Amino acid sequence: MPPTTDTAVDATARARDFLGVQCLTNHALTTWLHGLPGVDQVGCEGRAAALGTRSIKADSKRWAIDTAISMIDLTTLEGADTHGKVRGLATRALTPDPADLTTPRPAAVCVYGDMVATAKEVLGDSGVKVAAVATAFPSGRASMAVKLADTRDAVAAGADEIDMVIDRAPSSPATTSPSSTRSRTSRRPAARPDSRSSWRPASS
Repeated sequence: MPPTTDTAVDATARARDFLGVQCLTNHALTTWLHGLPGVDQVGCEGRAAALGTRSIKADSKRWAIDTAISMIDLTTLEGADTHGKVRGLATRALTPDPADLTTPRPAAVCVYGDMVATAKEVLGDSGVKVAAVATAFPSGRASMAVKLADTRDAVAAGADEIDMVIDRAPSSPATTSPSSTRSRTSRRPAARPDSRSSWRPASS
């Protein structure tokens, strides 16, 4: 269920109070982040070494592994992807380990937008979602019209999640980021009640 206006306003007010600013901007957030203390590398390494010596029960290990599997996306994002390959990946998502049917299914199968319908056909109402990369993956270097069309096509094909690519090149920390504006605009075509969107950094 989408947040109400009151909830959104309250969250914004709390964020301003937390940062100690009157207006939320990229500059305000960057200033706050740069003011955080550095990571204690020695302390972190010592803590990791100590945890590595602890004995973890088998049941806890199984729970951790199952939880990790249930949160990942099975992904194929190759230029040579075929409908057959996507069907195979989706079928694997339904039965990750034929030798152990208790193995949980992944959260989603992630594909290019033109493969969404194929994945959806196999997954049906299994509960495994279909994620699609959009906005000119992997570089993000395309016009707004192309990015919006890319997103609309994926949503129309039945994507449950849109993974958008942010073109980081024109961003400026001292001003309102063009990337932020573009991301907000691109999210609108994905604003279906049962869909969600996330961001991937553009590949270098």
